[in-house]
Amino acid sequence: MAEQAGPGASSTAGGGAIVHGFPHIDTVRSALTALYRRLSGDGVARFATSVHPELVDFPADEELYLGAQRVARVMVQHFRLPDARMVVSFRDMVHAGNVELAAGPEYFIELHSRFRTDRRDVGAALAHEVMHVYLHRLGLEFPGTRDNEILTDTATAYLGAGWLLLDAYREEAAIRGERLMMSAYKLGYLTPEEFGYVLAMRAAAFGDDIEPWFRSAQARDAYRAGLARAQQDGRRAPLAASGWAARRRYAKDRRALASGPDYTFEAAPSGTVRVSFPCPTCFQRIRVPCRGRLRARCALCKTELDVDT
Repeated sequence: MAEQAGPGASSTAGGGAIVHGFPHIDTVRSALTALYRRLSGDGVARFATSVHPELVDFPADEELYLGAQRVARVMVQHFRLPDARMVVSFRDMVHAGNVELAAGPEYFIELHSRFRTDRRDVGAALAHEVMHVYLHRLGLEFPGTRDNEILTDTATAYLGAGWLLLDAYREEAAIRGERLMMSAYKLGYLTPEEFGYVLAMRAAAFGDDIEPWFRSAQARDAYRAGLARAQQDGRRAPLAASGWAARRRYAKDRRALASGPDYTFEAAPSGTVRVSFPCPTCFQRIRVPCRGRLRARCALCKTELDVDT
């Protein structure tokens, strides 16, 4: 039996409030580590350029099925999927999209019927579904539907197509009967701010700033909130860019060999003390001796770090 996968259901004013903040941040970081472990730093760097907006623009006068096939082909090419033909159809269903993960070379994608008339987010939905195919071919998955969907959202965003998923988050005025109401809509399992966080991490790694491409003001705000959270990762001790309060606590913990928020000390019988902490790019643990200011290089993603141990 073919495995089925798809993004989270859309959220609207009538379908429950959209969750905000960073409730899945630990799983997101685990997903980034898993992605680097599976692809290597050089493999991830192959996706340093994001999908450009004009490639997924889907005008109303373009034939529905040919246009959907064209956008799906953009995603297949971006993720470098070999000999993968996506057959796209539309139907009413709970989720925004669904893909049948068979052996290939053809993959059948279903999109919600609302995309027949509202084509703004066809690229976003297809990016998520094609990423399911990509991860399936890599043999990379997390246990449980929720964590696996978070992995898919994170990989889509970090590998250059997930800015479309964040851009699908918007709040719009809608007329219901005789009343004017605000309707909120999003795609994916990550919160808007978590999408912003992953995109900000990507921008820091590759210098790929996609903020000017957002059509949604709410998506832009969420990106900036995620950027602020990502910048915090670069200011944690023992990184040299950490703030005064973090440095003071780190020094106190080092004297007591006590674990901190992200770092852990270990003492060897020889008296040498080492500290381990997560790489701010891929979150692989890095272990270095405590001997003052030094340069450290992450063995996984190859990021060079200025640390003060």
